[in-house]
This record gives sequence, structure tokens and C-alpha cells, in this order.
Amino acid sequence: MKRIPNMFSAFRICLVPVFVYAYFSQTGDVKIFAVIIYFVAGVTDFLDGFIARRLNVTSNLGKILDPLGDKLMMVSVMTCITIDGIIPVWAVAAAFGKELIMGVGGLLLHSRAGEIPPSNIFGKTSTVVFLVVCIVLMVFRDIPSKWATVMIAVAIALMFVALVSYIATYAKAIKADEQK
Repeated sequence: MKRIPNMFSAFRICLVPVFVYAYFSQTGDVKIFAVIIYFVAGVTDFLDGFIARRLNVTSNLGKILDPLGDKLMMVSVMTCITIDGIIPVWAVAAAFGKELIMGVGGLLLHSRAGEIPPSNIFGKTSTVVFLVVCIVLMVFRDIPSKWATVMIAVAIALMFVALVSYIATYAKAIKADEQK
């Protein structure tokens, strides 16, 4: 049971190229196979965290694999729907910048304090909103571009709220480490 959450995270990472292939190999208005793959990835994201917390089998590997899978899938989905002209390029740049800051911050914290903070309600909420927005944009491809932009902007704004909360968590952990 201890390895199941990490297996879900690894599976989600493996789904990234499958999603990209499905997205670009389908023709027509709805990329249903890509949507299903992305939904399955979202379910595995929920399951790995739920099982790890419920059974108290969290691990440092899981704390790396889980967000890595999330970030790889998020960037892939955003890149695909940007290439299709559904959302503007700035959205991918903003999301990628946020993820870069998070990654560097996590590495710095791990190197200074030896820990990786767990996800919080802001991160979980932004992940769910992002998942829903991207699925809606892939299924209802005829949404006017201004509304698609508003939807993705809301999802990205929530991602930045999560970023601020993580920065506060990182700062507290570093301060606590310095006081030791």
C-alpha cells in the first residue's frame, strides 16, 4: 500500500505524452480522448494525495513526483490549447513562470531546511479550477475567445494566490530553520 500513491503519480507523468499525442491526433471539434486522459490524470492526482494522507504513507519521493506530474500535465495541456488558439500565449508564460518560481522555491527550501512543504487548500483549489477550466475549453471549443481568456485568467489568478501562500509557508520554514 505504501507505494500506491507514488505509482499513481508516476502513471500521471506517463500520461503526459499520451495526452499530447491524443490531443493532436484527433480531428474534429471535441478532442474526447485527450479530455478523458486529462480527466484520468486529475483523478490520479486526487487519489495519490488521498491515499497517502489517509494511510499516512507520504514520502519525500511522493512530494516530488506528485507536483512534477501536475506541472508537466498542466504545461502540456496549456501548450496544446494555446497552439490550437483557444487561449493566449501570455497564459502559458504566466503559468510557466509561476511553476518555475514554485520549483526554485521548493528546491531552495529543501536545501536549506531539508523539507518539502505539503500542498495546501489554495494549491488544491487552483488545481481543481484549472482542471475544470481546461476540460471546458477542450470540450466547448466554440467558446468566444474573450470568455476563454477570462476563464483561464481566473484559473491563473488562483494559481498565483496559491503561489503567495506557498511563499509565505517557505518563508516561515526558512525562518524556523534559521532559529534552530
